[in-house]
Amino acid sequence: MAGNTGAREPREGTDRLGAVLRPVRAGNGFEEALEQILQVVRLGLVPDGERLPAERELAERLGVSRVTLREVLRVLHDQGLVESRRGRYGGTFVLRAAGAGAGEDELRRRTAEVDIEDVLRFREVLEVGAAGLCAAHGLSGEGVVRLRRALDHTRDAPLADYRRRDTLLHLTLAGLCGSASLAAQYAAVRAGVNDLLDCIPLLVRNLEHSQRQHTALVEAVLDRDADAAREIAREHCAGTAALLRGFLA
Repeated sequence: MAGNTGAREPREGTDRLGAVLRPVRAGNGFEEALEQILQVVRLGLVPDGERLPAERELAERLGVSRVTLREVLRVLHDQGLVESRRGRYGGTFVLRAAGAGAGEDELRRRTAEVDIEDVLRFREVLEVGAAGLCAAHGLSGEGVVRLRRALDHTRDAPLADYRRRDTLLHLTLAGLCGSASLAAQYAAVRAGVNDLLDCIPLLVRNLEHSQRQHTALVEAVLDRDADAAREIAREHCAGTAALLRGFLA
């Protein structure tokens, strides 16, 4: 009897995660893997004190490298959500499945006042539209200088100032698209997004990935490749959305 129960437990443990864990899409592997594992922990699918699936299994199920997975687990460790234990019965153990830090409490309070999915979708529409317009119509010489300068300022930004310079880059792109109405709407929605982002930690891996997307986006705009610019902007917005949803799980 005990033997039968022991044989069932791995399947049951795997099955209960099946509703959340799935292969991530190309482009935002770190952000989407973090979103899914945060959901597993926040939803209590692995109870407090129990072990997460082995790294090899998690990496395979998410479709990410072990290196990426370890960076995700490091974020959870830094947030006090998991701990690593060595030895024969070691692994990564959940510390608190349902708790929330002060920043996450504030995030929940702020999202209670807005429709977060509406905000994220509207932001995506505006960013994708602005990127496509800039690429399709081209920029003046002054516009090229402004966009490259804004990108350069994000590259050498200290961590504490990164979000402000990131915002200025996106505001610059919106301002160059030729639609004053779009630029004004983007400024408003970006302020709302920043209110939410201020409640979650700055993650170095996410910022490095974001910076690569920034560079690719600017180059696509300057190459007048509207399709590429729109797709990169869409992917960039999806990464931010994945992080926010993960911390809200």
